[in-house]
Amino acid sequence: MTLEIIVFVLAILFGIVWYWRESKNNKLYRLANKITHSKELQMKPDNKKGFVHQQNFLLRLVWITFLFVMASAIITFLIPINLFFIQLFASAIVGTLIGTYIASGFILAQDRTSKENLEKVFDKGKELLEDLTDGNETEAAEQKLEETPEPEKLESNPEPEQPKSARDRLRDKGMIK
Repeated sequence: MTLEIIVFVLAILFGIVWYWRESKNNKLYRLANKITHSKELQMKPDNKKGFVHQQNFLLRLVWITFLFVMASAIITFLIPINLFFIQLFASAIVGTLIGTYIASGFILAQDRTSKENLEKVFDKGKELLEDLTDGNETEAAEQKLEETPEPEKLESNPEPEQPKSARDRLRDKGMIK
């Protein structure tokens, strides 16, 4: 049980380091992409995707499992001692997955709390607040003006205007003759 906990904690740290390294540089994934894909299907130069960086859960699980299967094959070949290998294998995979998600949370939080992003959010909030306060005052003033009838209009035009028909409105716009 102690060995499993140690492997689990080391796997979490490994997952954090792996994700952080791939967020900075993904040359190994680019090499694998060039080997496995044709020229038309290769990833673009500005794509930051890696084995675990910007991948969904299933592809992360596949790549991490593949890495640990290869590592376990090498270890089993070099050291013929049979341990309770399945428990260590499973805790290493789960720990690495957890580590990648912890690292992605920290990197995402770091990107969102940069000074420029915080200033943008502050400016947007300030503009929204100004729009809300200015908009309410002007709307209230416009409603008061609409409610009070102007005496000049009532005296100059004693009869209310008849609404125009649809045909007359289309003629005024020049859409029909």
